Amino acid sequence: MSTKEKVMTGRDLGEEILAAVKQMKSGRAARETQVELTPAAQARANVGLSQSRFAALLGVSARTLQEWEQGRREPTGAARTLLRVAVAHPEILREVAA
Repeated sequence: MSTKEKVMTGRDLGEEILAAVKQMKSGRAARETQVELTPAAQARANVGLSQSRFAALLGVSARTLQEWEQGRREPTGAARTLLRVAVAHPEILREVAA
């Protein structure tokens, strides 16, 4: 980086990049992101089925399940109850799916 660029930005980007690479090599640069699952995604994860199999078990389309898992739509009625059962007692839905 030229002196002019350093003066303009107030930063030495080359040094910052080198420091970041050293952090990555030492394992100190890793970030951990916590993603909160929607109830539908948590239910399916607990039961351990693919989206298509879990959707069929619930009697909905795979697209509807995807919408629920991505938080774009909310399940209602019996589907919401089944999802609560899947979260609390996944073994019951695994048994039904078998």
